[in-house]
Amino acid sequence: MTIQRRVMDWFQANARDLPWRAKHTTAWQVLVSEIMLQQTPAERVAPAYLGWIDRWPDAASLAKATPADVLRQWDRLGYPNRALRLHQCAKQVAADFSGELPSNYDELVALPGIGDYTASAVLAFAHNKRSVVLDTNIRRVLMRVWTGQERAPQTVSRIERALADELTPTNDAHAALWSAAVMEFGAVICTARKPLCEHCFISSQCKWLADGQPKSAVVVRSQKFEGTDRQVRGKLMAVLRSANSSVPKSELDCVWVDGQQRERALDGLVSDGLVEITRAGRYRLPQS
Repeated sequence: MTIQRRVMDWFQANARDLPWRAKHTTAWQVLVSEIMLQQTPAERVAPAYLGWIDRWPDAASLAKATPADVLRQWDRLGYPNRALRLHQCAKQVAADFSGELPSNYDELVALPGIGDYTASAVLAFAHNKRSVVLDTNIRRVLMRVWTGQERAPQTVSRIERALADELTPTNDAHAALWSAAVMEFGAVICTARKPLCEHCFISSQCKWLADGQPKSAVVVRSQKFEGTDRQVRGKLMAVLRSANSSVPKSELDCVWVDGQQRERALDGLVSDGLVEITRAGRYRLPQS
């Protein structure tokens, strides 16, 4: 039995019960989940996704929302720029595709906030089409099992993409299943920091394990959050999300002692289109 078949069989028996895997999930809802899952764990995304879909189940309904409503609903999910790009994407889908997310790769990557990975994931998970899906989890598994490297390089090389293409089954349904299965395998067994090699059902076929689990030459340090501009931006956004209208600068000045860092974070939010300054010099979430 091939490694691919063993991983797919394992997935079919052990896949986590995640809301975006429900039977009647639409292509648009798959896209929402993929945008939310970028740099955010599934357990944090699940309740946010359900709340979002309950409020805006499709592109047409989201397109009618205001950016302020979108950012409030996004709440503390992190990286709120993703929410605005998803909103922009909804507007374009509503205007150009009658509210239906396209099922063509070129049309997908032309939409706001959709790159190669997201387009490939939508094709696989929403449309059961063959595509080469390469997220962080999948890339890590391919590197360890087939090449013996602890982690994938920062950017996808031609050799890595060729390997992924070679391993992806030619049949559409099998290819989509493989992508979902190997992604899940990387998320729960072949994890980044503490892989469960002792419980791994393909450990005897893993080149990285056979080679003694050599460490990567490039040390990847986890990004700290405490004390960073990201934390300050989050605190500023929390004040604005909780406000019913615009707030004076004095309310924002209270969130962080370091004035220079606070001003830098606030300027960044304004530049990113996440915060507006009114004519009266007050601050609010974007209205249009």
